[in-house]
Amino acid sequence: MTVGAREPIAAEAGAPGRLGPAEVRAAVGLVHSGEVVDLSLPLGPETPVPGHRPGLSRFMGRDGGDYAAGGKRPGGFQFAEDTVVMPTHVGTHVDALCHVWHDDRLFDGSPQETIRSTTGATRCGADKLPPTFARGVLLDIAGEDELAAGAPIGPAELEAAERAAGLEVGEGDVVLVRTGWLGRTGATAATYYDGEPGLDTEAAHWLAERRVAMVGADNFAIERIPFLEGEAFPVHQILIADHGVPLLESVVLDELAARAAGPFLFVALPLGLVGSTASPLTPVAVL
Repeated sequence: MTVGAREPIAAEAGAPGRLGPAEVRAAVGLVHSGEVVDLSLPLGPETPVPGHRPGLSRFMGRDGGDYAAGGKRPGGFQFAEDTVVMPTHVGTHVDALCHVWHDDRLFDGSPQETIRSTTGATRCGADKLPPTFARGVLLDIAGEDELAAGAPIGPAELEAAERAAGLEVGEGDVVLVRTGWLGRTGATAATYYDGEPGLDTEAAHWLAERRVAMVGADNFAIERIPFLEGEAFPVHQILIADHGVPLLESVVLDELAARAAGPFLFVALPLGLVGSTASPLTPVAVL
């Protein structure tokens, strides 16, 4: 299905490639109090995941029990270390541009065959996403209300949230959309993954037209679920595949909504996971 025309911007970096030194300096100038708000879910074996993905597992290579059992401690030195195995699409994470495509081609025009089980993604992988220092804007759609699963968020709702926040979404912004879903469900898998309020296709086009760098939300897929009949992740297709806009999923926004007054410095550093379709990350808002 052809959703829209691909936008001619920096190929593998996508929309974050618009952020240069001038944009970074302007974003840093938004810092006033210096308070840092963590926007991420903690990662551990209890972190919820949808049914089709494995959860996070931890394997201890050395622990206190080894010394209790008589392990050597040369010079009195003792240590612990572990190995963590996890899907990249778990907790708070960013979808890379190789995560979604349509018509057999990725955002940069590469064929789908550039993603293989033996190599991962040789184009548009998570390692191609740059460190992000940008102007962050919060559009609080939920406010004090509770949005139901499947509730659409369209341009009218985004514009109302703009007015309430006293700002306008502009080029290079990282737009965070608060639906209230994460706080309402407590990230309990049985309810968190049972549909969600989210962006509709008109909202996706609205954001793309404003040339934003990234879009995030406090839900697991950014867009409304269940989909309309005949659709399958249309917002992912529009923003990732057509416009090169990475998506930040499961972003914690309730505290930010209570504390932010206007734009802020947004910082996110994707891991350089070569060929991966996503990267876990800890985004922060600096007020």
